[in-house]
Amino acid sequence: MTTTPLTTTLAAAPQGVNGVALAVFVFFFLAVTVMGFLAARWRKAEQSANLDEWGLGGRSFGTWVTWFLLGGDLYTAYTFVAVPAAIYTAGAAGFFAVPYTILVYPLIFTFLPRLWSVSHRHGYVTTSDFVRGRFGSKGLSLAVALTGLLATMPYIALQLVGIQAVLDVLGVGGGADANWFVKDLPLLIAFAVLAAYTYSSGLRAPALIAFVKDGLIYLVIVVAIIYIPIKLGGFGEIFHAAKDTLAVHGPTGKPRGELASGPNAQWAYATLALGSALALFMYPHSITATLSSRSRNVIRRNTTILPLYSLMLGLLALLGFMAIKAGTDTRGNAQLAIPQLFEDMFPSWFAGVAFAAIGIGALVPAAIMSIAAANLFTRNVYKDFLKPDATPEQEHKVAKLVSLLVKVGALAFVLTMDKTVAINFQLLGGIWILQTMPALVGGLFTRWFHRWALLAGWAVGMVYGTLAAYGVASPTQKHFGGSNAQIPGIGEIGYIGLTAFVLNVVVTVVLTFVLKALKAPEGTDETSPGDYTADVGDAGVTADLPPATAGAPAGH
Repeated sequence: MTTTPLTTTLAAAPQGVNGVALAVFVFFFLAVTVMGFLAARWRKAEQSANLDEWGLGGRSFGTWVTWFLLGGDLYTAYTFVAVPAAIYTAGAAGFFAVPYTILVYPLIFTFLPRLWSVSHRHGYVTTSDFVRGRFGSKGLSLAVALTGLLATMPYIALQLVGIQAVLDVLGVGGGADANWFVKDLPLLIAFAVLAAYTYSSGLRAPALIAFVKDGLIYLVIVVAIIYIPIKLGGFGEIFHAAKDTLAVHGPTGKPRGELASGPNAQWAYATLALGSALALFMYPHSITATLSSRSRNVIRRNTTILPLYSLMLGLLALLGFMAIKAGTDTRGNAQLAIPQLFEDMFPSWFAGVAFAAIGIGALVPAAIMSIAAANLFTRNVYKDFLKPDATPEQEHKVAKLVSLLVKVGALAFVLTMDKTVAINFQLLGGIWILQTMPALVGGLFTRWFHRWALLAGWAVGMVYGTLAAYGVASPTQKHFGGSNAQIPGIGEIGYIGLTAFVLNVVVTVVLTFVLKALKAPEGTDETSPGDYTADVGDAGVTADLPPATAGAPAGH
């Protein structure tokens, strides 16, 4: 999920170790580690050395597995840390995540079943596979693939940042004064475990672990929303304290935030919510979880029940106000607000459960993201440009290795760079990934757009979005200080990604008219109208896609 930047320093001093909480955390961590390795045998096919099995779980997941998988994928550990932390820091602005997760499900109901059908019939593993097949353009496919990789890498890094926040509060990581071994060893262990079971089990590992992760998250939120307000004197006291605290002027001379968004923030709030909703299912990991389902009906059912997570997110967001009322000591790092609130408010054993929920909440999306990135590289870089005759077994081996390299890169990012940099790149990722929407969603409904026009529109959106984000300053940063800037021609402050998307569409439409008038070659469309409504049982669509047909039209 896209998150707002936190304009606070990210350094924190280590605290004493909470032994009971740490023991509970380790127990759950070991339990899901065992589950991760056992998942390799869960519904394993006889021919498992291919991307359909390793990278999409055999395309066999039903409604409930898909629901837990998508929930575990979209509502990440960083979401659980950053959304209430943004509300703790700035107030109402952080609530944009709630309406955007409500908006997204009617949107995806219109196009995800079509993507599932055409992908299942033709053996597409990634969105770039579809774009290449639809528009007959490897260049456009590569642009979509590279955008997905760029947007996913910092997202993986932020899952590790979420784990590190928990370790800091537990007293076993983080501190700037600690030597590198003490500071980073717990994170290295968590990374090694994640890398090992993802390599071994593929998408089945996070699918199985997601049941534990989501169960723990729901348990913790329900307890927190009842127990903590009782200790703090009720929601009336909580909102009163939040209103007074947010009204205090900060270093910029302006109030720290607002309990409710004022008229000057409405454009920023609305455009950020809408742009984030449009972008969420452009991310490779969202599509990977979707394509792992067994039928179109599974997708439809999930669009109707996934909003339950939005309810949970709304309750989670209120924890930011609770942290204000509780006077939570974040030690200059707003991302510690919720883990520290849990340690302060809960008995040690239940604080351990809460920390486990956040920690496991990082493992599930990080695994899916690394698999999605590996699928993209393998199919749309390695096979398309480096080894066109790669066998399913070779694709399988390359994808497993790339999934390791992606996680190593994310770990290096976290260990060697200021965490603010990771946040900046994740904000850029949301702006970038939105620029793939015209090619993907547009292509699912029409082939009117010209492939070269789509590529030009993508380039304009990417360049404008990056430069506009570079020019945004904050009290602590000269560049990439946020994701909102002035909207050209309107003068209001709004989400950069949505402005870049509008420019992208305008350029695409205008150039399509021009290129069609010039009769520029449009490439070959390997899909047919019936592909977009096909379901299991139809000609060429089977419940278990044979590995030999991966990358080629099934049933042909």
